Amino acid sequence: MFKSGFVTIVGRPNVGKSTFMNKVLGQKVTITSNKPSTTRNNISGIYTTDEAQVVFIDTPGIHKPKHKLGEFMTKEAINTLRSVDLIMFMIDGNEEIGRGDRFIIDLLQKVKIPVFLIVNKADKTTDIVALKESIDIYKKLFKFKGIFSISALRGDNVDLLLNDIISELEEGPKYYPDDQITDHPEKFIISELIREKVLQLTKEEVPHSVMCIIDYMQNDDVNPLLINIHASIIVERTSQKGIIIGKGGKMIKEIGTRARKDILHLLGSKVYLDLHCKVEKDWRNKDFFLRNFGYKE
Repeated sequence: MFKSGFVTIVGRPNVGKSTFMNKVLGQKVTITSNKPSTTRNNISGIYTTDEAQVVFIDTPGIHKPKHKLGEFMTKEAINTLRSVDLIMFMIDGNEEIGRGDRFIIDLLQKVKIPVFLIVNKADKTTDIVALKESIDIYKKLFKFKGIFSISALRGDNVDLLLNDIISELEEGPKYYPDDQITDHPEKFIISELIREKVLQLTKEEVPHSVMCIIDYMQNDDVNPLLINIHASIIVERTSQKGIIIGKGGKMIKEIGTRARKDILHLLGSKVYLDLHCKVEKDWRNKDFFLRNFGYKE
């Protein structure tokens, strides 16, 4: 009997949802950073074995929106709750329950889908008593189908969790080929890999204002084994553009160098990456730019 189903991963920003999905797939399909709200779109990751296929949906962290982009991100995550077979509610086991967690629990009360509580970052847990007290609070607030303590970063207990997820799913078809690990196009993943390097290399003023779009991507006319990629890094203010470019172009060069390594691994081909930075004032609050940058329902 072959099993299949869709599993959404929800939680507050920065609890490790993307790290978990990348660990399960053994390859980066969704970017990570220590900045909250790194994930902006629902991103599917396809895990396939001989017995089952699980389509994980990595969602933006659910938070109180401060602009139209934030509204889109939160709505993206919430919309998955009624269209899946299983919900993974992920928390940071080293943080006390907050208003964001209680808001998510209120949402979960309105759906009739099994929910697993995933207590992540077990590798950083030092106060076991506080952890148990925190889990007791969650158990009083909601009747979870299962509770799991994992480390998405190290992979602790991830295999056991996968077994329980598959056990919960019903018999179903294989939705995707065995070798497919995401349903997102390469251009989307490449633009996200570039944005990830910006998040990693720049400080607080820049990350949340950044978007990356692929302007051009084709095999080279002379060398068909070379892929030419031209991409634009979009920011909201001229001062942010100066930070992205850096003194003498040093920062944008480093962004390109780091991104090229991941893109090479993704495509398996030599890559020429040409980066430019543009300013679009307050793009996160303008419907025209949100639609054109792919933030549409």
